[in-house]
Amino acid sequence: MANPGRVKVGIIGSGFEADIHADSFRIMPDEAEVLAVASPTPGNAERLARKHGIPRWFTDYRAMLAEPDLEMVTITAPNHLHAQMTVDAANAGKHVVCEKPLCLTLEEADLMIATCRERGVLLMYAEELYFTPKYVKAKQMADEGAFGNIYLVKQCEKHSGPHAPWFWNVERSGGGVFMDMGCHGIAFCWWFLGRPKLKSVLCHMGTYVHTDKTRGEDDSVCILEFESGAKGMIENSWARQGGMEDRVEVYGSEGLTYADLHMGNALPTYSQKGYGYAVEKAPSTQGWTWPVYEELWNYGFPQEMHHFARCVRGKESPQATGEDGRFVQEVLYAGYRSAATGAKVPIPYRPAGVNRPIDLWRPPHKPQ
Repeated sequence: MANPGRVKVGIIGSGFEADIHADSFRIMPDEAEVLAVASPTPGNAERLARKHGIPRWFTDYRAMLAEPDLEMVTITAPNHLHAQMTVDAANAGKHVVCEKPLCLTLEEADLMIATCRERGVLLMYAEELYFTPKYVKAKQMADEGAFGNIYLVKQCEKHSGPHAPWFWNVERSGGGVFMDMGCHGIAFCWWFLGRPKLKSVLCHMGTYVHTDKTRGEDDSVCILEFESGAKGMIENSWARQGGMEDRVEVYGSEGLTYADLHMGNALPTYSQKGYGYAVEKAPSTQGWTWPVYEELWNYGFPQEMHHFARCVRGKESPQATGEDGRFVQEVLYAGYRSAATGAKVPIPYRPAGVNRPIDLWRPPHKPQ
């Protein structure tokens, strides 16, 4: 039986991220409960629902949106679907949590923000790095002046490839690893530094390992130059072998800190078979790896969903909004353009006629 005090949630999607959302609400159940899940893939919604004890499942998310008791939906579908799903959810009177990246274009971002505002619902951007305990502690120390004047923030996330096949298809994803994981680093550096005004973006990228799977980039380096003089450096890869790397570094005039999500709370592990969420992709967990105990908690997913549920009840103000997602979208545009020209791209940057950010670097008609 539903608890009348909790926010009633529906999840759109049934893959890796939907599994994380469902688990995160289960870990911190006091503010919200998941009542429904929707996915067009036959059997997937029911499978996820039964796994997590979710009472309802749908093959059409619009049918789920018609459920009168649902108050909030989380969108974990492929990137090219985010905008329409958000508009539909807002028009149905549901608050929205949209996974990263927010969408494919700035026009879509503006539409999502405007529709949610007009319909009186919250549009929240699912950036878990705002809630990751190690990173939250680092920001607390920085805000207290522990490191003096911060001049460089670095964020790095690298592994051997995405969690679902659709990421390889730039028609659905909008880009490669910079689109998939660079959005984390963009949001993190901006948030950590207090959301300062951005001056320029410089980015280099290439496809080094996965040319048989995608025309998207599988490795990228991006430098954000803020008007304060501080810089953000973002390193991402789908080409890294030997496990996952996920960390930040903060440098200031009077100190520094390192926050590695896989060190200090990891278990050095060797497995020939593989384990965990990635059993179906066993090569990613074969050999030596460093699995993290209480992984979702250490990444901040339950805290993130708990916060968003409290926002729906008016107990907190959203820390990650549609406007945050729009800022990231503009930087993604600039990053792909910079990679094409080899030059810094000044901000603001809003080119016309963009269908996918990657087209600013590697147009569809360009010979491969």
